[in-house]
Amino acid sequence: MNRRIRSALIVTLVAGALGGCGGEQQGAPATTTAPARPPGLKIVMIAKNTTNPVFVSARKGAEDAAKELAEKNGIRIEILWMTPDREDGELQALAIAQAVRDRASAILISCSDPARTTAAIDNAVERGVPVMTFDSDAAGSKRFAFYGLDDEKLGQTVMRELAAQIGKKGPVAILAGNADAPNLRKRVAGVKKEAALYPGIQIVGTFNHTETPADAAAEVISAEAANRQIRGWAMVGGWALFTPRLIKELDPKKVTVVAVNALPAQLPFVENGLAPVLLALPTYNWGYVSVQRIVDKVHLKQDVPTIIPPMEVVRVTKDNLGTWARQLEAWGSTVPDRYLMLK
Repeated sequence: MNRRIRSALIVTLVAGALGGCGGEQQGAPATTTAPARPPGLKIVMIAKNTTNPVFVSARKGAEDAAKELAEKNGIRIEILWMTPDREDGELQALAIAQAVRDRASAILISCSDPARTTAAIDNAVERGVPVMTFDSDAAGSKRFAFYGLDDEKLGQTVMRELAAQIGKKGPVAILAGNADAPNLRKRVAGVKKEAALYPGIQIVGTFNHTETPADAAAEVISAEAANRQIRGWAMVGGWALFTPRLIKELDPKKVTVVAVNALPAQLPFVENGLAPVLLALPTYNWGYVSVQRIVDKVHLKQDVPTIIPPMEVVRVTKDNLGTWARQLEAWGSTVPDRYLMLK
């Protein structure tokens, strides 16, 4: 079944199943008795949406880790993808509740809006289903661990790189994604904190948008039309670079982009100079490392740090484009041969 159709079907079933239950994830009486489960592990993975390639990469990492750990430990490990097609904290909460009904062994989630998912996470834990977060945390919830990165530091790095590219002066804009996502808010705070260190740089605006390539690119074009003076873009996520539109509509001699992530669709922006620096997240490891830690806790009964040491970003430029492309291929991405052949 097509992934998008399957995801939409899952969300529809979740909504239907909960339609008459009075919002169980919002504080209904909880029981600490875990439902009986079949042998092996069923790990439900709930990312922010199905269209963002970073979560496709994370899913591949989770599935690879599940296969390797199943063979190593002699058990069956299943990754069940229950990600909504669009960003919606309510749909994520519904998916969590459905995962509990489906007798999941554990839940792995990147929270679109912790205010809407925390109660569902807590209810799942109270009913015996451990929850781990990745990428975007719900720090006030009962999740047992979080794996991500230092988002404020990442935002500072984005701005530092952009400042160097534009000679530490000029108007810049921030592309910020979902305004409710705590990880993105921290990145934006980091961009602003770093920008304050450069008297010659002015931030003309912070632009939020639905986290799809089309919406992100449209937001950039709209902001450019309203602010012709923009010299640089600090993109705390790489959404707008997953579509070639900006290559066609922005002149790299006039505008410079520094963005987070460096997946195959984004590499042409490095090649043509519009984004001379990308700060790559090993998004594959969001899934791979998280599944390792879930198996450690749930199957091996080991202690897992509440905050797993953060992943490190990789600075991608023309100088190491080939090396990074080959790493992406090793993680299962399809990369054009012209990048794989570079040094």
